[in-house]
Amino acid sequence: MLDPSLLRQKLAETTEILRATRGFVIDAPALDALEVKRKQVQVETENLQKLRNELAKRIGLAKNKGESVDDAMAQAAAIPAQLKANEEALGQVQAEILTITLRVPNIPHESVPAGVDETGNIELRRWGVPKIFEFTVKDHVDLGARGRMLDAEAGAKIAGARFTVLKGGLARLHRALAQFMLDLHTTQHGYLEVNVPHLVLRSAMQGTGQLPKFEDDLFAIKSDPDNAATERFLIPTSEVPLSNLVADEILDEATLPLLMTAHSLCFRAEAGSAGRDTRGFIRQHQFEKVELVHIAKPEQSYAQLELMVGHAEKVLQLLELPYRVMALCAGDMGFSAAKTYDIDVWLPGQNSYREISSCSNCESFQARRMQARFRNAAGKPELVHTLNGSGLAVGRTLVAVMENHQQADGSIAIPVALRPYLGGLTSI
Repeated sequence: MLDPSLLRQKLAETTEILRATRGFVIDAPALDALEVKRKQVQVETENLQKLRNELAKRIGLAKNKGESVDDAMAQAAAIPAQLKANEEALGQVQAEILTITLRVPNIPHESVPAGVDETGNIELRRWGVPKIFEFTVKDHVDLGARGRMLDAEAGAKIAGARFTVLKGGLARLHRALAQFMLDLHTTQHGYLEVNVPHLVLRSAMQGTGQLPKFEDDLFAIKSDPDNAATERFLIPTSEVPLSNLVADEILDEATLPLLMTAHSLCFRAEAGSAGRDTRGFIRQHQFEKVELVHIAKPEQSYAQLELMVGHAEKVLQLLELPYRVMALCAGDMGFSAAKTYDIDVWLPGQNSYREISSCSNCESFQARRMQARFRNAAGKPELVHTLNGSGLAVGRTLVAVMENHQQADGSIAIPVALRPYLGGLTSI
């Protein structure tokens, strides 16, 4: 959520920035009207409180003099009801303001490229050279057909479209990839491993920005349809529970930056993605990911973003997978992000680079929604900056390993770094 002062004192300027960078138009007239109403109710409340204090003094003086206090008492008796009505009116206005502001995206950092979609993204660097194969390249679907190790039909029979069953060697390789990533991040990159719930409250989803804007892309569960308090959401990424661990907390400055990682299932309904990547293991309703989350002081956060990208890159380097790093333009960034780098891995079966990691600095946008703070050097609470990224998406990494390390006979060569996790196997 943006700093409220930007929407109160610099509404026109903020509206223009978001329109120009993200193509998002704030409902400025509605916010203006609500702000006028809020100020009016607040002034009335302050006047009532002042009158209450004045009446209390007047009643006290009159009693000391033996004078009648009936009129003053009558006036004072009416004030609590008026204050309560004003409190309810103020709460209603604030709720309406919140409804609007929760749907306003973050302001892009000044270094973010201009652009309205992915065509405005800028390639920063590449690592590795795509292999030239001496045989006809297969994609991961055809490679997985051997022994039905990647079985979309079985997944659809059990759960419907966009669910896949992994079997045998691929199931084992998938598990090994997740363990390899966790070990790398915890032993070499300094992350704290965390095991998180896969179901979270609405407040947690709102804290990281998935709600209210992206409700249609989430899987919601209510154990009691008549009781909203029982509502839970399946996590779209463990960014949500990891980041919310610091919600409503005031952290010790000495503990920052805090680096956390988690391997979890992720669930996305992806209501707006019909027709895209329906074949194969690229876009699933259920998938696994190793998430990276940094909680940092404001002055640390952009250095931490570069560090996080490097950690994700290291996974790909050790797995011998060619990739490129892209700086996303303003129009292609996620709702909560102030700056984002995507890492795209080379997929020979598609003859293209595809996203495998997205690393973002959200600055104080999520922290303000979560009230996640630290006590600064002056002893005052200050909002932290939150960062999140994939380190990596496990299923897409599996696809990349299959396609880049495929052999002429249809087997998959195992990268050297992964072999200890597969009992020394060199291929599957």
